[in-house]
Amino acid sequence: MQPLAFRVVIPARMRSTRLPGKMLAEVAGKPLVAWVAERARASGATDVVIATDHPDIARAVEALGWKSCATSPDHASGTDRLAEAVALLGYGEDEIVVNVQGDEPLIDPRLIRAVASELAGHPDAAIATAAHPIDSAQVFFDPNVVKVVLDERGLALYFSRAPIPYARDAFGRSHDELPRRFPAYRHIGIYAYRVRFLREYSSLAPTAAERFEALEQLRALGHGRRIAVALWDAALEAGVDTAEDLERVRRKLGGG
Repeated sequence: MQPLAFRVVIPARMRSTRLPGKMLAEVAGKPLVAWVAERARASGATDVVIATDHPDIARAVEALGWKSCATSPDHASGTDRLAEAVALLGYGEDEIVVNVQGDEPLIDPRLIRAVASELAGHPDAAIATAAHPIDSAQVFFDPNVVKVVLDERGLALYFSRAPIPYARDAFGRSHDELPRRFPAYRHIGIYAYRVRFLREYSSLAPTAAERFEALEQLRALGHGRRIAVALWDAALEAGVDTAEDLERVRRKLGGG
């Protein structure tokens, strides 16, 4: 068996609706995005690149020895930014690239590696992502929680904000608890891609399901691409969206 080989690209935008400039927020003497790069390196990635739309971010990470790639400020999604980055970097079509969000300084390096390994183990899949078992009815019925249904091979059948799969008999009696051994999974927003898919992504038209659910990954499924799902049952650390999140991260990493 060949050793696992994959690259990590970290999209890092300067603009942020709730916390502008958060990529450069100082955490224990380093910018936030640098902590993400360190987690990515610890995953065993062969290459870690910060894809950014702003020269200040590029200068900050390059001063710490990280590689950066200048991308357009006009991308509609992180996937579009990633696609531009892999084209500029000249990655090969069969290579695996993991998209790690620049505001996830506490991400487990093992999770990064797990999605890369899941994609490597499914040659027929274009993308891999991750999911966590749901054991709470409150979480399961929350429309802000994205659920995923899997086939017997661990490939995604569908993602939805709706409660899927639906336990007809059990939920006909009560919505207060989930039945035993119920296959409910919460989607975790990390993705590994084959570069070939990233190069064709922009040519795929948005689908009706994607628009109504507001879930970008449904575009791939809607066009017949397969998504492998790594099951992850370890703890998950939230990213940084607000000033309160930033203070939480600073406390955890020793900067406040």
